Amino acid sequence: MSPIGGSTRALTRKGAATRRRILEGAAAHIREHGVAATTLDDVLASTATSKSQLFHYFPGGREELLLAVARLEADRVLEDQRPQLGELTSWPAWQLWRDKVVDRYRRQGRLCPLNSVMSQLGHTTPGAQAVVTELMRVWQAEIATGVRHMQGIGEIDSGLDPDRTAAALLAGIQGGVLIQLSTGQTTHLEAALDLGIAHLRGGRLA
Repeated sequence: MSPIGGSTRALTRKGAATRRRILEGAAAHIREHGVAATTLDDVLASTATSKSQLFHYFPGGREELLLAVARLEADRVLEDQRPQLGELTSWPAWQLWRDKVVDRYRRQGRLCPLNSVMSQLGHTTPGAQAVVTELMRVWQAEIATGVRHMQGIGEIDSGLDPDRTAAALLAGIQGGVLIQLSTGQTTHLEAALDLGIAHLRGGRLA
């Protein structure tokens, strides 16, 4: 799968590696110190990069770099759910995915790198909107694919709309994550997943 909202600018292999090094270094610094405390000088120091190099790969400066970090973190949201997200072909597989999602956010804790970067950029800016929109589109589509598979083998009611069902389950996950960011607890996230999957199973809790 291609990166979410990735750059289309052609780079040499060496150039792509340098850009990736800067990007991952910036993301790591933000994860440790937070976006507000991360300056371009911090990124230069932590990645052993010159200012001319940084602006070569990110000519828009800090805002462009932060947007690239947001794309990276959005990709990680999906990658942290693999391979389970793409293998929703049985009820045990759905349970494994559920556990993977809960574990991912439990390990993340109350500091969400993607949310902090998006807050700094402003959720209403076109670039930031595109990152979140694409993340939700891909995430929902993969859940819907799992629903369709389970309908095909007779495990989910064929009358359910896979896309709307996936959208509702994803909305529950996002609500649970937002509450976790405030409370530090995954209780609501777990409830949203458990009841969402139970609904797909016809009201039966696993």
